Amino acid sequence: MRPLSFFAIAVSAAAAVFATAFVPAQAQDGYGAGPGFSADIGGAVGIKPKYEGSDEYEVFGFPVVFPDFGGGGLGDRVTVRGADDVRFRLVEFSGFELGPLAGYAFGRDEDDGDLLRGLGDVDDGLVLGAYAGYRFGPVLLDVSYHQIVTGDDDGYQIRFGGSLEQELRPGFIGTLRVGATYADDVYMRSYFGISGVQALNSVAGLSAYDAEAGIKDVHVELGAKYELTERITLKATGQYARLVGDAADSPIVESEDQFIGVLGATYRFDFQR
Repeated sequence: MRPLSFFAIAVSAAAAVFATAFVPAQAQDGYGAGPGFSADIGGAVGIKPKYEGSDEYEVFGFPVVFPDFGGGGLGDRVTVRGADDVRFRLVEFSGFELGPLAGYAFGRDEDDGDLLRGLGDVDDGLVLGAYAGYRFGPVLLDVSYHQIVTGDDDGYQIRFGGSLEQELRPGFIGTLRVGATYADDVYMRSYFGISGVQALNSVAGLSAYDAEAGIKDVHVELGAKYELTERITLKATGQYARLVGDAADSPIVESEDQFIGVLGATYRFDFQR
């Protein structure tokens, strides 16, 4: 299954790389030095549209690995917002935070939907970028940059919004997030546009369509994290996005309403050196 393999690589590799990159510096400072390390290991399963604008859905799954070296809590610095948005909180000061992000952008196959037949495939791609935010109390306002660096599409997206995180009861944390996504011309042409050649090859007889840069979607997300025991953590996320502007008007869009849901669990293992 394509979503399983590529999402697994994106999430696990990005989390591990971000965490291990800063182990030597903390070890030299004596931060959390210890005889071993811990890791939160588990997995998740979810459902998402077959492609942006599809009214059909597919199930995907991926493993989760967040290492904590020497008890330093590095795994707590990693946040998974999505396949193309695995963040590492590198710097924190006076409420501000910033750091790199990485992930994987899913492409699409022309057999993912009847309206796509004859338009050709869009390859998956590696995503690199960064984010910055300001936190006051339980509220975080942030903006992030996501550049696709491999594959057919080298466009980028900018996401901005705000989230409210609150401990509703001991061990149970709820999150509410609202935001929007801006996409550049390259991204919009790749995922929502139809070139003259594609129009000629379209099995559905679609006309050429020029999708320009602009706000691609607005979205709202609900999340929950529950520490069932000291070692077992359960997580759930549900997101609703509404395609807007040129994205919503694209001939390939079957539904402007897009839903994503994920359920996951991790278990903390302790490893001795």
